[in-house]
Amino acid sequence: MPPTETPFHHDFFLKAQVLTKHWIPLFHSFVQAGFPSPSENYIERVCDLNDLCVTNAEATYFVRVAGESMMGDRIEPGDVLVVDSSREDADGKIAIVWINGEYTVKRVNYEGDTVVLTPSNPHFTPLRVNSGDDFRIFGLVTFVIHKP
Repeated sequence: MPPTETPFHHDFFLKAQVLTKHWIPLFHSFVQAGFPSPSENYIERVCDLNDLCVTNAEATYFVRVAGESMMGDRIEPGDVLVVDSSREDADGKIAIVWINGEYTVKRVNYEGDTVVLTPSNPHFTPLRVNSGDDFRIFGLVTFVIHKP
């Protein structure tokens, strides 16, 4: 990669574009995951998924997941991640990072001066970022679009 090119201008990410509104009914009451509630269900208003998932359109990207290292956080192959590249505080949060020429999704943990990229699948090993590594945080994962 040429030195003037940043690794974040890549076909790997799809830029969020809020050009068309897709209004979907939003129900006023919650859906019970336990025993059904006798409360009435009615549509409160309509909403657009962009309103729910995108807080900063200029810095929001979508990326599809490959691999199983984050399955403990219910991030599975084929899921779509909503990533906000304007968010900076990554400690303890799930992020898309650039490490030595590759993108990966991991939980970013700081142990003193050391960054540890932690998978949530116990079959994968955490990765310590060394001082000579080419490492950058691209953005924080704000939503996971998961097909049941």
